[in-house]
Order: sequence, then C-alpha cells, then structure tokens
Amino acid sequence: MSIVMTGGGTGGHLAIVRAVKEVLVREPGAGSREQNGASQSDANNHSSLIYIGSTKGQDREWFEDDKDFTAKYFFETEGVVNQRGIGKLRSLWKMFHAVRQARKLLKQHDAKVVFSVGGFSAAATAIAAKTMRIPLVIHEQNAALGSLNRLLKPYAEVFISSYLEESPIKAYPVKEVFFDNARIRDKVETVIFLGGSQGARAINELALSLASELKERGIKIIHQAGVNNIEAVEKAYAELGIEAEVFGFTTKLADYMKEADFAVARAGASTLWELAATALPTLFIPYPYAASDHQYYNAKFLVEKELAWLMRENEIDKEKVLALLDEDLSVKSRGLMAVVEKDGSQQIAQLLQKYINR
Repeated sequence: MSIVMTGGGTGGHLAIVRAVKEVLVREPGAGSREQNGASQSDANNHSSLIYIGSTKGQDREWFEDDKDFTAKYFFETEGVVNQRGIGKLRSLWKMFHAVRQARKLLKQHDAKVVFSVGGFSAAATAIAAKTMRIPLVIHEQNAALGSLNRLLKPYAEVFISSYLEESPIKAYPVKEVFFDNARIRDKVETVIFLGGSQGARAINELALSLASELKERGIKIIHQAGVNNIEAVEKAYAELGIEAEVFGFTTKLADYMKEADFAVARAGASTLWELAATALPTLFIPYPYAASDHQYYNAKFLVEKELAWLMRENEIDKEKVLALLDEDLSVKSRGLMAVVEKDGSQQIAQLLQKYINR
C-alpha cells in the first residue's frame, strides 16, 4: 500500500510535498525510509511513500536523493498549456506516454491515494489516478488556481486551498519554526527585502533607493538580492556607505524574518504564508509575469483583510513606502497571528493516512 505524492516543477509546489512528507514519515506506518528501487513485494507489504515528478523543473533537485521516499520516478513531461503547434503535439504525446507509465506504477505500488500539488509534473499521475478510480487529493497553493488544478478540481475527492471558504483544510503547510518566531511588531528597527533566491530587480532597486533614508532612521537592512546579484548589490551598498546583510539562497530565512519588523517581498504562496505565520507586516510587490497573475491575488487575499500592503511594480512609490514605516504595525501583526492556522502539514498528512487505514 502506498501514498503517492506528485507535482512540482517549482519550489512553491515542491515545498508542500516536502512539508507533508516530513510529517508522514514521523507517523507510524505512514512512510518508509527504504532506498529507491524497492521490489514490488516490498512495496505491497507495508505502507510507503512514492514520489512521481518530472525530469524538467526542480523535482530531481529536491527529491532524487530523498530517502524518505520508497521510490522516486521522473517522467519526461513538460508543460502543455503554453505550447503551440508541433510543440503542443510533442508535449501531449509525452503526457500520454507518462499517463501509461503512471498507471503501471500506481498498480505496482498499490496506491491508495494520490496527493497532487499541481504543476505539469502532476498531470500524468493525477489523470492516471482518476482513470483507475484512486482517490485524488489536490492542494492548491495560490489564490488564482493553476491550470491543471482548475481542470481537475471537479474530479478531486478533496480539494485543499487556504483561500477558499469551502476547503476542508484552511491551514497552509508552514514549518513550525515560523509560528515559533512570531511576535508583535510596533517599531521598525529592521527591514527585510525578499526577492527570492533568484532575486527581483524591482525590489533590489527599491531597497537601494531607500537605503540612505533607512540609515538616517537607524534601521538595519537585510536583503535577499538573489544568487546572481549579490556582488553588484553589495558593491552598491558599499558605495552608499551602508552596511547591509546581503544574501541569495539561505537556510536561515526563518531567523531573518524573526529579526525583521517590516518586509518588502514577492507574493509567492510559501513566502506569503511564512511571513504571515511570523506575524511580519509586509508590503507585497508581486512578480508581474506569474501565471494567472497569482502572486497579485495571493497578496490581495491579505490586503482585503487589511493585513498587508500591495504595490504593482509600476506603482512603486518610494515616499509611500517610507510612510508605511510610520504606521502602527501592531494592528496588522496581531491580525496576522489570528488569520494563519497552525498544523497545515499535520492536517493534510492525517487526511492522507486515512486512505491507508481504510
């Protein structure tokens, strides 16, 4: 018997898989730490965790060496929606072949439930599950539904979204450390700029344009500039005579958020809910080219509850940003503590485990 986890391509999707997986392997009977390549008889003698993703995107980087999964498989699939002509036909042929592969694997591992986080990586396995009448549980990370999740939503046994009132689980899978680090902010002593590990030019430029004023106010700067921008941004701060903590990728993000009193960030789902769990008031500047403009709608969800601020890249106003630092942040900070539920990963893991225990 097995729980099959599928989907990914990007870190936003894969972070959900990892968060839920980490809970499942701590639960008795929920997962196995065997090496990839376990035999069919082994897979059928106990409940196990199987991962199915794609050779494209970040799936392999995240999970190829992850021993929490009994087995991992990566299909040669690619996105279909944005393809045209021959490219679309090629993508559809790869998908058809991957669905056949997925059906064989679901049968081989006696899959009792398929947990999909969306993205093109999930399509083949999710479709295979429905053709085999295996329960499909979908987690949608964003306020604007992804193409695949929107298509499969009517066919899912359970559809989970922190933005939908009808969702049976509202809590977003956020690591406990972010909740542990939550505190009420009132005075701004540290500002963190978060452009993601790849950086965001608009946020980098805003940070540098505000740097001198922040220094005059005695405000410390923490800046995730992106792995390819560190040298240039550090040089720019040095020329301004300003000390700032600049980094690209980091494993200390929770610590940095804990230290900060105000954030300027993109609005990817994981980042948004981590900031909310930390009770950190944030100005969101969404990535303008995100699919279905989902980062804008993610941020809008909190803005409509008066728990965050939102500016499009073409609306960035330095003076308006500085004015936010003078607002009473404690109201938003307390509100964020109330809007974010704990134990999202635990609730999803328990839901999936029920299919094994039937």
